[in-house]
Amino acid sequence: MNRNLSREQLLCKLNEVSFAVDDILLFLDTHPCHEEALCYYRDAAKLRRELMEEYEHCYGPLTIDDAVYHESSSWKWMTQPFPWQMEGGR
Repeated sequence: MNRNLSREQLLCKLNEVSFAVDDILLFLDTHPCHEEALCYYRDAAKLRRELMEEYEHCYGPLTIDDAVYHESSSWKWMTQPFPWQMEGGR
């Protein structure tokens, strides 16, 4: 999908899409039958899942849920660097 994105760019895109998903969920709380909003939610949620999978494929699991639910022969959560171990101290 976005294999040419850096780790930082992929995280930024993931944050943007995650914000959109959270925002449309708030709208749907008060407008549960709004077809356009439901369609937007489905598309944004799908894109978020794809970005999460891409991040995991390239850099390891981003959340503990991803580390738990993906079958592996080892516990990958601890094999990636912690945020303070990344370049620039971010």
